[in-house]
Order: sequence, then structure tokens, then C-alpha cells
Amino acid sequence: MRLLVDSSSFAKRYIQEVGSDKLDEFLQQASELAICVILVPELISALNRRLREGALTERDYRKAKKLLLDDVGDATVLQLTPAVISRSVHLLENSVLRAMDALHVACALEWNADLFVTSDKRQLDSAVNSGLHTEYLGQQIATVRQ
Repeated sequence: MRLLVDSSSFAKRYIQEVGSDKLDEFLQQASELAICVILVPELISALNRRLREGALTERDYRKAKKLLLDDVGDATVLQLTPAVISRSVHLLENSVLRAMDALHVACALEWNADLFVTSDKRQLDSAVNSGLHTEYLGQQIATVRQ
């Protein structure tokens, strides 16, 4: 299965949240994993925000960052090509989305993902309306994964 995971869902690899276990199942079933080029900067930003807010320790931040970089080492990193930009513009004009969320959906469409996994309701609606087979993992934050 060709799997593309957005940032909000991939974060569940490092922060125990609703849907973390389901994400692990999808990753185990995937024959190919792709991520949008913006995923790593988005997750590093989110982890740094949690560090600044005191929700993560420095040790937990370093551990999560290392795991993230190890995880994406084998993934296909999808670039922002003219086709992806064009699709994202179309999505933004026809959906209620933030720009970064449109890029994840556009990458999934352009790559012909068998499954797109998200934890964002608006992104879910846009992906489903675009014909992507999509799974929603929910959003509640709990604790750092061990």
C-alpha cells in the first residue's frame, strides 16, 4: 500500500495521542511511505513549540527529533513541483484549507497514494472530496511516546 501521512498524523509517532496506535498499524501495512517536503519542518516546529511551553523536556525533544529523522530516512520525500502547486491552488479555491494542508493533499493526489492519513477535519473533507481514500486519526494530545 502506498501511504502518505500528513504532519498532524505523523506527529503521533512521537507524541502519544488519539490515533497513535492506528498510525503504527498503517505504517506496518505500507509497502511505500511518502511525505510532503514540508513535513519535517512542520514537526520540528511543533516539537519546539511543545518544548518552549514545557510540555516536552529537552531530552524528550532530542529523542523525538532523532526518531523523526530516522523514520523519514527511508520515505519518499515529495517535492513542491509545478503540478503539486497547481493542485494545491485548486484545493485552496475549492476547500476551506490552510496552505500547508493543501500541499499535503496535493502531494497525495500527485503521488497517487492508496491511503492518505490525516488528523485535520478540513484536510479530511478536502481529501475525500478530491477522491483520495482517507483515514482520520483524531487530534487529542496525551503524552510523549516512550
